[in-house]
Amino acid sequence: MLVERLAATRDLGRLQEIASILIRHGFGDVVRRLGLGRLLRRAGSVLPTGGLEALVELPAPVRVRCALEQMGPTFVKLGQVLATRVDLFPPDWIAEFGKLQNQVPAVPWEQVHAALVAALGTGPDEAFARFERKPLAAASIAQVHRAVLHDGSEVVVKIRRPGIRRVVEADMRLLQRGARALETHLPELRQFQPRAMVRQFRASLARELDLAAECRHAERIVADLADCTDLVVPRVHWEFTSEQVNVQDFLDGIGVGEVEALDAAGLDRRLLARRGARMVLRMMFSTGLFHADPHPGNVLVLPDNRIGLIDFGMVGRLGDQRRAEVVALLDALVRRDAERVADLLLDWSRRPGEGEELLLQDVDNLLDRFHGVPLGQLDLSAMLLDVTALLRANQLVLPADLALLVKVFVTLEGLGRKLDPDFDMAAEAEPFLRDAMTRQYSPVRLAREGMRAMGDTARLLASLPRDLRRLVRSARAGSLKLHVDIDHLQRFGAQVEHSANRLTVGVVLAALIVGSSIALTVKGGPTLLGLPLFGLLGFVGAAIAGAWLVFSIWRSGGGK
Repeated sequence: MLVERLAATRDLGRLQEIASILIRHGFGDVVRRLGLGRLLRRAGSVLPTGGLEALVELPAPVRVRCALEQMGPTFVKLGQVLATRVDLFPPDWIAEFGKLQNQVPAVPWEQVHAALVAALGTGPDEAFARFERKPLAAASIAQVHRAVLHDGSEVVVKIRRPGIRRVVEADMRLLQRGARALETHLPELRQFQPRAMVRQFRASLARELDLAAECRHAERIVADLADCTDLVVPRVHWEFTSEQVNVQDFLDGIGVGEVEALDAAGLDRRLLARRGARMVLRMMFSTGLFHADPHPGNVLVLPDNRIGLIDFGMVGRLGDQRRAEVVALLDALVRRDAERVADLLLDWSRRPGEGEELLLQDVDNLLDRFHGVPLGQLDLSAMLLDVTALLRANQLVLPADLALLVKVFVTLEGLGRKLDPDFDMAAEAEPFLRDAMTRQYSPVRLAREGMRAMGDTARLLASLPRDLRRLVRSARAGSLKLHVDIDHLQRFGAQVEHSANRLTVGVVLAALIVGSSIALTVKGGPTLLGLPLFGLLGFVGAAIAGAWLVFSIWRSGGGK
């Protein structure tokens, strides 16, 4: 508790800034219900109260997006992660989160030079044959410069913004405390699982702050798709790469969203759409590690209709079990197995089967819309978006990796349709899904799973007598313990402790008043105004302490 209070004191200035931004954008009620206003008033901080009319008139998604932009790079990144949670937010919110941009003012050259010297052990003029001081791009976490190595290779140098880790760590402390407060004070937001979302965000941000991790992701994908000659990923120059800086080959290509430039260069947009989709689908369903941010800025088209992928800071991972579950879901949707679909969704959300009948009805209604449509002709993106809408309606939440998969799937189809209006994502995905189904139900896999299940059962049966013996022994010794986790118990305990402290102060005050009364009846000793000094001082002290106690009770009650 003491450490948390010290951390809160250290972050008080940042907390005031965030609370002020929330109030300016019409979220003063959230600030009040989280107790931030009371905390800041105790610290002597003044929060804004006027000039909010224009902002409050904007829709809530727009106000949230604007607030996140003003809060700085950590919260911009948070918004970008929220843009992947199509299972939690409706389309209008996802669209606003998707507008959050990383473009920020560039870091001054003096700071860039100092960061390069610290990371490389030498200045950029010595490390490179040529280094362009004007950045190619500046984002919230890092900025990119073009350079040329001494062997003539053209490269891009990505440099982490100086001091960004300190800012991110302070914001993460506030986000973690804020997530706990949201779940405690705003029950209507619990379905969004704030603490789980912050954990996901923290892991994602930690990977993005490590610029060497981005390069490791790129090389792993290259190794996974070693036989794919149509994919180009920049080569990493490890002798210059560290957590603060990475150096990769410069890819000179056309952005996949520049349709007119692609046509002018004589490139085949239809072929590009199919190739790009197959690459990402192969990453998803064959290797399990996929590029999680395939927006037009990260996909380049090179000569001979090859595709270049850059910026692997955000990647998704699907293990064997998760891929099997995704295939099982799609298979159940195609076979109209509503009960299997509902079971998978409940398992993923880690929620008991409460409201299962309503969920089954919703699933049945969803499946009716796709009745009789073969797998190769399904509109997979529309179906997945319908599934996420169903999840929101039933207050179910997908695991973070599956939410990211759905978002990438929808983004990929949109990109394909931009290149080729007749692009059919389902037709491209069908071979990968059928191959995954074949592997999942192959005799070899079934035999392996059967052997594993038999081994688990044998180990469970072998340990059962020992476990029962321990249980009975604990019961006989009276040391059997039952752990019960009650929501808000910690908060309730803090309130009881606070009340007990006030009661103790009240008892001490009563004792002080009684003692002072006795002292007033004692003859002799020093006097003041004709009264015994010690008795008088006791009464004055009791009056001051009593006034403080009454004010404290009034303030805590009035702040609610």
